[in-house]
Amino acid sequence: MSLDSMTDSVDKAVSGFFEPVATWLGEVVFYSVPVAGTELPLIVAWLVVAGLVFTTWFGFVQLRKFRLAVDVVRGKYDEAGSAGEVNHFQALTAAVSGTVGLGNIAGVAVAVSIGGAGATFWMILCGLLGMATKFVEVTLGVKYREVHADGTVSGGPMHYLPKGLAERFGSGGKVLGKVLAVLASVMILFFGLFGGNLFQVNQGYAQLVSVTGGESGALGSSAGALFFGLLVAALVGIVLLGGIRSIASVTSRLVPAMAALYIVACLVVILVNVTAVPSAIAAIVEGAFNPEGVAGGVIGALIVGFKRAAFSNEAGLGSAPIAHSAVKTKHPASEGLVALLEPFIDTVIVCTMTALTIVIASPDSWKVGNAEAEGVTITSDAFGTVLPWFPYVLTVAVLLFAISTVLTWGYYGLKAWTYLFGRSRASEITYKVLYTAFSVAGSLLTLQTLISMADAVLFMLAVINIIGLYLLAPVVKRELNSFLEYVKRRKAGIEEPEPEAVVEAAAMKP
Repeated sequence: MSLDSMTDSVDKAVSGFFEPVATWLGEVVFYSVPVAGTELPLIVAWLVVAGLVFTTWFGFVQLRKFRLAVDVVRGKYDEAGSAGEVNHFQALTAAVSGTVGLGNIAGVAVAVSIGGAGATFWMILCGLLGMATKFVEVTLGVKYREVHADGTVSGGPMHYLPKGLAERFGSGGKVLGKVLAVLASVMILFFGLFGGNLFQVNQGYAQLVSVTGGESGALGSSAGALFFGLLVAALVGIVLLGGIRSIASVTSRLVPAMAALYIVACLVVILVNVTAVPSAIAAIVEGAFNPEGVAGGVIGALIVGFKRAAFSNEAGLGSAPIAHSAVKTKHPASEGLVALLEPFIDTVIVCTMTALTIVIASPDSWKVGNAEAEGVTITSDAFGTVLPWFPYVLTVAVLLFAISTVLTWGYYGLKAWTYLFGRSRASEITYKVLYTAFSVAGSLLTLQTLISMADAVLFMLAVINIIGLYLLAPVVKRELNSFLEYVKRRKAGIEEPEPEAVVEAAAMKP
């Protein structure tokens, strides 16, 4: 039996076995209600409402403290002797690498195809709201992280849910938190293997094959697929063995490089069509409030934009706190502020650049109202309107996005795995071997049914996580006051007191 036949058989067997489960889970998690002629997934409303609540609760922290967040990333408020493994900038790039990916390239193209140019406006708004949610969950991630004897750090919802709820609500909160922590770990691990690894490698390989001659090209054969998978697996395995320090070292170089490459490509398209920029911006703003020919009118464009942004920046899903928890700091809210930059980079900048490029270039493949749109093709065609070789630039960007996402989700999955199965050397090696094996499978298999299940499982995590965020928001308020007190003392040249004393003083403030 040939390799192609074997992989086809595996795909069909997996789909046949899991398809009923995947279909049911997707219907439950992404349950939609009719709103003004279109469908509103309740999970998207859940994420957006959380962004609104936290934006109000913390007094538009994403706007008022944006400059302070940039200063923290620059290292202006670094603290000597802080526990942790990476600096603020490395923690940010590690987390961004897990969100910036195909959703920014393909997902945005689908959004402007279904919701028109106006979907871009609502996508930006949702990204701005998500900044507040990221601030809350990451502050909690650092607050309740676990620093191990060897200096490594574990964090995320599997840690702050049980610890935080036990601290606030006693034994009842502890039991509830433990149950939620196990569920969160399972969900993160499942998505990491299929959505964060297999799917990324699969799509990266598909794009590479498409620009190198399709299935008739050298890479289009089974041997080419296997070679690609082994190459990615080797790269991922080597970096993953080094832990978050190694991952952060790679992503702190890779993320700025891939973001710069992609944005420059978008800017070239925009500058070549610079005379069309004013009308494109007008189309985005006008389309947001009067989208002609889009199902659901204004509400339709709003829902599509919000949905795409929520799926792209992962605010409220509980994934990013795992990477951010490894930061070197004594003040959890400092990293919470750093994290609010993440949706800004992912959604407000990268997603907007993609949308603007498509709207300005207006390739033939872009048809408003097309629910069957092939996202990567549309974005690639937009680049191709300027220079025929631009799709190759997109391919490089897709590959960089895919590899960085695989690395970050490898770390997320490891923390979920060790929470469930312990931190022994044998346990960690078992996970790393399993994860790299999934990278090889990604170039050979599609396993679309399991990937669909992984999406549903990840968004189930948002329900659990955001309930915890609401219950623990007062803790975040105290931590923010603590860090702001520290910043005042630092600016005044006053020696910093012990963090516990700062927290107590901040808690006593009216």
